[in-house]
Amino acid sequence: MPAFRRWLIAIALLSSLTAAHAAPRWLTLPPTPTLPKAAESGLAPVNGIKIWYATFGHGDPVVMIHGGLANSNYWAHQVRALQDRYRVIVLDSRGHGRSSRDAQPYGYDLMASDVIGLMDYLKIGKAAIVGWSDGAIIGLDIAMKHPDRISKLFAFAANSDPSAVADISKSDVFNAFIGRAGEEYKRLSPTPTAYNAFVDQIKQMWDTQPKWTAADLAKIKVPTWIVDGDRDEAIKRENTEFMAASIPNAGLLIQPQVTHFSFLQDPQQFSDDVLRFLGQAR
Repeated sequence: MPAFRRWLIAIALLSSLTAAHAAPRWLTLPPTPTLPKAAESGLAPVNGIKIWYATFGHGDPVVMIHGGLANSNYWAHQVRALQDRYRVIVLDSRGHGRSSRDAQPYGYDLMASDVIGLMDYLKIGKAAIVGWSDGAIIGLDIAMKHPDRISKLFAFAANSDPSAVADISKSDVFNAFIGRAGEEYKRLSPTPTAYNAFVDQIKQMWDTQPKWTAADLAKIKVPTWIVDGDRDEAIKRENTEFMAASIPNAGLLIQPQVTHFSFLQDPQQFSDDVLRFLGQAR
């Protein structure tokens, strides 16, 4: 057998063995993607701070709100999937990514008012919201307290009470995310050396908020899907089911073989689910 052919066979065998022993996708944290070229981006003056935002495409507005410690880049796969049909708006939450903050303590009511302030700045009266983790909680807050500004809500990996958050200290994937978020913070933030203080302040919010009852959630009247990954390392399943049962006519969707980072681990599945929701929910 020619040496070159033996080399090709060896490479093929090595590739098959590597694939066979590759970690399941729910045990991976794929790279943070890069946002496509924006139609518009900038820093909006909102509630005394500067909120970074970017918009893509044309059509009905969809606001995408990222999770705690992260930034809008995490939505890049979904932006590409949605921008041909919708006007997609991403923002970095206060103190996250490229946005600034002030001395006010972090809180979901405050961060929801930031989203409303950005919508006012962009002259958007009402929008669909897609939220992940803290972003989903902010979406739920808006649905309860600013119902005239939201048309529908896709809430992925939210919790209604601090007791619904699992112990993530032993999760390699979640710890990898926290480390990555720190490097991204240093690169993007207007206060690049303040990551540890930032994390401490966010944790204070996580330890005490939100605290919503079934009666609180029952106030939500907009079409809502409560969504999570079947292997979410941070959110207890019983709380996901509780929220879906408490919100009138809400849908419950459990995505297979993914975790708190579903939109990175299986971006096609996540984007298809968002598109299905936006197309069906009325």
